[in-house]
Amino acid sequence: MPLLINSANRQVAGFAVATIGWILGTVSMGLVEWRIWYMNNTSLFPSRLASVGMWRVCIYHHVNNSSRATTCHHYTYHDTYLPLDIRVPQNLLLVASILGLLEKASIIFALRNVYIGILEKKATCNSFITSGILNIAAGICIFMAVFWNYYSVMNKEGIAFPPSFNMPFKPDTQRIGSAIVVACLAAFMILLSGLFFLSYKFPLDSQVHPEVSEM
Repeated sequence: MPLLINSANRQVAGFAVATIGWILGTVSMGLVEWRIWYMNNTSLFPSRLASVGMWRVCIYHHVNNSSRATTCHHYTYHDTYLPLDIRVPQNLLLVASILGLLEKASIIFALRNVYIGILEKKATCNSFITSGILNIAAGICIFMAVFWNYYSVMNKEGIAFPPSFNMPFKPDTQRIGSAIVVACLAAFMILLSGLFFLSYKFPLDSQVHPEVSEM
């Protein structure tokens, strides 16, 4: 029993890392600073700054030299004006979040087996392997969303927002936002925890041997 618990210490650390990574990934999905748009001040588009996220765009209006007002417009996957470089990352981040939930259930089952002393090698090892594969898949999904967004910014891709948003098709300049940093950290932590789970080895000395009584 002690050997079984000691062998899972790395997986407990992996569970903590995976949980933090999953939280960061979920938070990054809701952040608006995936792309930062800079626009010259004109009569048609008086705003100079906007943040484009996966689920909303926020436009910043300067009221005076010391303050500014923010107007946010929400959108969903069903909005037809959204390009693929928004739709695909939306789906990838949602899939990563769902995979993270499934991984939590699998790793809790595996750690439960270890800490209550259930010595079923196949069930325990399979749960750790499943958790590792789910985490690696989730981390890859987040990295793909980050790369797609980065590629769109570097290629100066535009978005045909509705006229009511008062946004141009393309900004004068754009850059990646802080949400990408959060997403990259989440993906790294999730991938790292996946490697922790896959590295689990069931201790051979934990096998139960029947006692032979002397006659």
